[in-house]
Amino acid sequence: MFARDHLTFEPIPLPDRTEITDPEMQAAADAFFDLMQRRHTVRDFSARPVAREVIETCIKTAGRAPSGANHQPWHFVAIANPALKAQIRTEAEEEERRFYAGGAGDEWIKALEPIGTNADKPHLEDAPWLIVVFAQRYGLFDDGTRYKNYYVPESTGIACGFLIAALHNAGLSILTHTPNPMKFLNGALNRPESEKPIMILAVGHPAEDATIPAVAKIKKPLEEILTVCD
Repeated sequence: MFARDHLTFEPIPLPDRTEITDPEMQAAADAFFDLMQRRHTVRDFSARPVAREVIETCIKTAGRAPSGANHQPWHFVAIANPALKAQIRTEAEEEERRFYAGGAGDEWIKALEPIGTNADKPHLEDAPWLIVVFAQRYGLFDDGTRYKNYYVPESTGIACGFLIAALHNAGLSILTHTPNPMKFLNGALNRPESEKPIMILAVGHPAEDATIPAVAKIKKPLEEILTVCD
């Protein structure tokens, strides 16, 4: 993406500016909160297909996230191929069985009990799409030499937030899945050593009988997550 001979600062006028009144600002904030508080993580997906174009547009939205030095240190692999999804499920469940068999430790397993998870991950095949997020440790100039990426975990985390919000805004449900370790995804998806898989998103429409754990509705109140210094 970058060329060595174009690494210079060139300011341009702000291309997009939002001018709304204070009441409109509050209304917009309230509307977005109402949208996002109706987002629920689901593990039960229907067979209803999702158009590739919808997934691509949501990933384009994720690509607009801010990043360290604007290096955009992320790569997304969107998977609809049934055989590849089955392969990922098989390899992910192998890691999960080790996790639940003691690799995670008693405290972590205990913390997961209210969520109701186990080593079986049928959503990795049932969801019409999987999106695997990779964080790029370094990039390449146009001449093939390396450059360092900065704030990689922070940048890719922000991009994932953009992506989850975009998918929910499009009427889709998701499940974030992080088998540990995830190195098998590099081989399965032919991604380079410079990239670290950080998350699998199962994406689709919820099944008619989809459920969520009751504990998922318990959110910290604002006074526990906010300190205001005005």
